Amino acid sequence: MVFGEQPAYLRVADDLRKKIVSGSLPPHTRLPSQARIREDYGVSDTVALEARKVLMAEGLVEGRSGSGTYVRERPVPRQIARSGYRPAGGSSPFRQEQVASGARGTWESRSEQVDASEEIAERLSIKPGDRVMCTRYVFRDAGEPMMLSTSWEPLAITGRTPVMLPEEGPLGGCGVAERMAAIDVIVDNVAEEVGARPGLAQEQLALGGAPGHVVLVISRTYFASGRPVETADIVVPADRYRIAYHLPVR
Repeated sequence: MVFGEQPAYLRVADDLRKKIVSGSLPPHTRLPSQARIREDYGVSDTVALEARKVLMAEGLVEGRSGSGTYVRERPVPRQIARSGYRPAGGSSPFRQEQVASGARGTWESRSEQVDASEEIAERLSIKPGDRVMCTRYVFRDAGEPMMLSTSWEPLAITGRTPVMLPEEGPLGGCGVAERMAAIDVIVDNVAEEVGARPGLAQEQLALGGAPGHVVLVISRTYFASGRPVETADIVVPADRYRIAYHLPVR
């Protein structure tokens, strides 16, 4: 298959990318200025600007106000494990994974009752405007923000029960399956979809990323006899973490 010639800005970006990856332009080095790129590659200012934009979109360089554009430190991605249901201990998956890996994980959360949006209502098979318990989490590894999560549970199921607040009460901090079992709702299935998109400004602020950096989004829903009982969006910085699945073979 024959492809057309690359646009000039992509050829320039490709050459600069190779220099960054090879170490010719090491982390914290200032990227050649727009004028220097124009002179070195014999291109226009527009082409030089677009090449720099490509590298910024890829997360290879970052702009520093009043200083210029610099090569970013390239983090070594770490794994976040996703696995089949593990009943031991009754704790949430994050807590179990932290214990298993010996990591120093901490988290903070905040719960509030809200009206279900159309999207969340569809995911939970309820009506828009029905009341749900929304819980927002920030997870940290050794103090570094590593993951955000927002979960929604129908108050038609958990309202006025001991498990209405996921992080409080006698089963606060336990996994969804354990909490639901306490009110005779037996979770028997979980579905996850993984996607990627540019991080929202508020997400990047919480995760310590730069605007435009890509995040992985895991949309997870727990079911009991086909009925959704909890759904959540888990947001992870794509340049720092990889999602690793370990699933049982039945």
